[in-house]
Amino acid sequence: MTPQKITVETLVNASIDKVWQAWITPEHITQWNFASDDWCCPSASVEARQGGRHAARMEAKDGSIGFDFEGTYEVFEEKDRVALRMSDGRLAETTFTPEGGGTRVVTEFDAETENDIALQRDGWQAILNSFKRHAEQV
Repeated sequence: MTPQKITVETLVNASIDKVWQAWITPEHITQWNFASDDWCCPSASVEARQGGRHAARMEAKDGSIGFDFEGTYEVFEEKDRVALRMSDGRLAETTFTPEGGGTRVVTEFDAETENDIALQRDGWQAILNSFKRHAEQV
């Protein structure tokens, strides 16, 4: 069965160069890779190439829960598109498109079966919103 696709997007008021660096640099990822202020991303690593690994630790600030988000880049096209095959087999593809004076960031990902579609969309959109705030400040 083909998994349902979910799409989230934002327009970041920053150049493609700044947006790209904020997306793929571990020091930046740890500053935005969480859906709410009571969560954090204490560590991240990126092998910036096709076949490279991506890993980020996401956890509640109170230490009550956390998980590792990991995958392998099936596509890594600098400042254009990345496709990450997550450790559970799902695919997340993100594109970066200059638009006006900013950059449109669109992520389409395979839904998982444990959580409601709206919950998944809202969670990924919240993380993307966090990314937007961070990328616009760097």
